[in-house]
Amino acid sequence: MGLILLEALGALVLLVVIVWWTMFSGRDKGELPAAKPEPKSTTKTP
Repeated sequence: MGLILLEALGALVLLVVIVWWTMFSGRDKGELPAAKPEPKSTTKTP
């Protein structure tokens, strides 16, 4: 029983590490800054 719990805990830790690695690894301050909104065009469309 203890071995099953240990294996489940190891799988959970591995999942958390994979998610953290794909989301935050290589970024200076975590999330990327929000994109600037595009300016509205002044041309009229028919």
